[in-house]
Amino acid sequence: MLAVFMTEVIMKQRCFASFLPTRPARVAPLLLVAWLAPSGPAPAAVAAAPDIRRDAVVNAVEMVIPSVVNIATETIIQRHDWYENLLRNFYGWPGVLPRQQKSISLGSGVIIDEDGYILTNYHVVSRANRVQIKLWDGREFEARRIVATPGSDVALLKVDLPPGEKLRAIKLAPDDDLLLGETVLALGNPFGLGSSVTKGILSSKNRRPSTGNEPLNVEDWLQTDAAINPGNSGGPLVNLRGELIGLNVAVYREEDGQRGMGVGFSIPVKQVAAAISRFFTPEVTDSLWFGALLRPGSDPLLVTAVQPSSPAAKAGIQENDRIVRINGQAPRSLTAFNRALVDSPKKTARLALQRGNDLREVVVRLQPFDELVRQKTGLTLLEPSAETAQRFGLNTGDGLFIEAVEAGSPAAAARLERGFLLTGIEGQPARELRIVGEVLATRKSGDTITLTVIVPRRLGGSYVEFRQGTVELRVR
Repeated sequence: MLAVFMTEVIMKQRCFASFLPTRPARVAPLLLVAWLAPSGPAPAAVAAAPDIRRDAVVNAVEMVIPSVVNIATETIIQRHDWYENLLRNFYGWPGVLPRQQKSISLGSGVIIDEDGYILTNYHVVSRANRVQIKLWDGREFEARRIVATPGSDVALLKVDLPPGEKLRAIKLAPDDDLLLGETVLALGNPFGLGSSVTKGILSSKNRRPSTGNEPLNVEDWLQTDAAINPGNSGGPLVNLRGELIGLNVAVYREEDGQRGMGVGFSIPVKQVAAAISRFFTPEVTDSLWFGALLRPGSDPLLVTAVQPSSPAAKAGIQENDRIVRINGQAPRSLTAFNRALVDSPKKTARLALQRGNDLREVVVRLQPFDELVRQKTGLTLLEPSAETAQRFGLNTGDGLFIEAVEAGSPAAAARLERGFLLTGIEGQPARELRIVGEVLATRKSGDTITLTVIVPRRLGGSYVEFRQGTVELRVR
């Protein structure tokens, strides 16, 4: 049967070939193959159908989630009764150990640098004695608070990673790249249960919420209808490119006892970037005076401000300069630049600056704040131990201990003595040497500053009275 079938095919082929004008023998095999080939397109030609669920929102979420963390804080609350305070303040009696109570709270944060730097809200970690970070993959780290700015409600945390390990950092959007009505996503990791995503639009670019009795009072917040719950506070608000455009804040309204429905607020990226510029400076990380602020995420790094009479100003650095190299190497990030700056031999660094079309080199020497304080006031300040702070009825970090007073100095003229506790300068709490140094850095020779001090006064025997007062000191 097969032979008969093939004979019929060949005969039909020859009949068909008689109608062809030229060279039918070469056409016949092609026709036979075409006639025997199965109908329909080849399997390889069928393209895989796109997944309609994978849109811009899903892509942005997958890009950002590894940068979102859960933050758990533990706060130790100490309680004294009025009788113990009376004995301690007026009779120098050490009293009994205060009663302690633990308070646990949760929030979110976002990784801004691969070396383990994390941003969150100040109110999330403001009173925490212990901070724990949980990453999106379940790993947990102890974190330490580097610095915070209550006025902008932004805080910087740091986790110490194993050698060679890096984290996924989020990308910051340009300062003013905001579109009213654009789709935005609020992310967080509330309660350590996993990542949370809400979707909405950018409702306002300069909303100032009515905060009532809250300590927050930030202008030009972003407003969105993406839900921002308490556990999401401190997480990122991002655009569809996966860029951070704001830091989420859960606003609590005490007057009505509830949160606004359908209204969320976020600190705009412009204020977040300004906070990062202040955080990653030698002043904050190493108590060294540099005197210039740089824009994070810019390449090359952009100088946004220079403090008059600072080491940066004396070196010739100007606003809008771009830092191309430090000690011969191109800095890959703001944190890398800051690290290279403070690690420079003898605290002296060579910078290559791009100013317009010109390229120039400058040399800058950082000045330690303790050296600056001694130079301008004659004071040697130390952070008090826990025992010293308790003796003054304070917590560690509430003031600086006066360790020495230089003879003939402005501090000696103001009758300051070793053993006093400096708790304020120009109305600011003197919690760190950096704060004192930054205030003094803005004062010229002959300017007068006001210091708040606690003075111990022995009443006889083992009884000591502590009095708080202010003194005027003329800067030299």
